[in-house]
Amino acid sequence: MQTFAQYHDEGTRLKKLNEYQDSLTHLGKKIVNDENDMERKNANYQFIKILVQALKINNSFLFPFDSVKSVSIINSPDNRFRILSWHVMNLDGSYRFYGTVQINTGGPLKMFPLEDYSPLLKNPEDSVTDSHKWYGAQYYKIMPVYGPKPYYVLLGWKGNTVKSTKKVIDVISFNNGVPQFGMPVFNGNSKTRNRVIFEYARQVSMLLRFVPEQNIIVFDHLSAPDGRSKDKPETFGPDLSYDGYKLKDGRWTYVENIDMRNITDGTSTDNQYIDPKKQAAKDRALLPVRH
Repeated sequence: MQTFAQYHDEGTRLKKLNEYQDSLTHLGKKIVNDENDMERKNANYQFIKILVQALKINNSFLFPFDSVKSVSIINSPDNRFRILSWHVMNLDGSYRFYGTVQINTGGPLKMFPLEDYSPLLKNPEDSVTDSHKWYGAQYYKIMPVYGPKPYYVLLGWKGNTVKSTKKVIDVISFNNGVPQFGMPVFNGNSKTRNRVIFEYARQVSMLLRFVPEQNIIVFDHLSAPDGRSKDKPETFGPDLSYDGYKLKDGRWTYVENIDMRNITDGTSTDNQYIDPKKQAAKDRALLPVRH
């Protein structure tokens, strides 16, 4: 009898999660594609409410929400937590980021909502922040670094303005179970950074990826198109050379002019964050024409 009850409960739980997932998928498409600024924001408020209800279902951590394409969901490799992150485009072409860190409790919900504080962070590369002062981004990769104080490196897409895009290498660690972002572990260019931020022209794309075989984060070297633009990152683009950060003794050391021929190509799928709006436009272009 007990087994039947367990199956019944599990069936009810999954049915409810799938219903929530359907609503989130629908609202997520609206957040990405709706041309109307207020509609996007209203869809996002509804999205957050439904997401919280869904996550409150016991053991929701195990539910992948994989049909909700507007949200990036990355699990830490040790399955200790996962980060859900997404963005809403503002009227002026800039972005606001949303997210939450969900802890794997094996049962009841424990999460830390992330509040995008980017516009108010004066020196984000020097800042260590908590979930209330998050340097918002949509993450696509997480890598653990084990040591006396373990932490996880995050690679994220940040959008920015109509002129430029940003990507970020960030760190999440836990102090007494509470997430903290940023850590002084990136050495190079005569300073130590808590996180690394790249800015470049919106019409170009930038490679930023982790190569686990060599314990290195590789990225396009960004440069100005001419001498007059050297202080205008919104004009920067890849110049066909590559730099990186190499992991050594729990810290990351800047390396210039990496020969990409020596870099394994096994993880090339991580190299670009796919902007959901661009992906949606591509998907629409592939749809059969209705008469």
